[in-house]
Amino acid sequence: MNEQEEKSETFEWVKALLIAFGIAAIIRLFVFTPIVVDGISMMPTLVDGDKMIVNKISYTVGKPDHFDIVVFHAPEKKDYIKRVIGLPGDEIEYADDVLYINGVAQKEPYLDAYKKELAEGTLTEDFTLEEKIGSRSVPEGHVFVMGDNRRKSRDSRHIGVVSTDDIIGTTKFVFWPIKDFGPVE
Repeated sequence: MNEQEEKSETFEWVKALLIAFGIAAIIRLFVFTPIVVDGISMMPTLVDGDKMIVNKISYTVGKPDHFDIVVFHAPEKKDYIKRVIGLPGDEIEYADDVLYINGVAQKEPYLDAYKKELAEGTLTEDFTLEEKIGSRSVPEGHVFVMGDNRRKSRDSRHIGVVSTDDIIGTTKFVFWPIKDFGPVE
């Protein structure tokens, strides 16, 4: 191979690598991005250190739904992972450890393990949405979110409702550690 062919081959490799890195950067920026769970607020569903994939385009073409796990920009200038409990227009209430959305009791199977471990009391304190945010219903363009570890979660009960504009995306898949690999509910 002569010098001209070597330079041409090197240029082709460099070009291919730059294109690959460019595509990877675009996918990470606009489509999927990894996130690491920081803290215990989503236990037992997610644990500190779980690595997940955030789908950034899910709410570009759709809207949050009840019980989605979302990642959003919190007021503390960091990203939080929480579960959507209330959508715009929903009236939320907790009574005797039961969630009521618009007066209808909801099943929360992701909390069953924690509820069984309780020696006394309830996992989630009784409250109405009005007590927490000063409104009977979730305002338009916002969601009410809570962590699954209800006793140790900084969520909409403390920081208020979350603007849908602050939601980065939804996450449903743990890729690390390998023992937890797979979808989450």
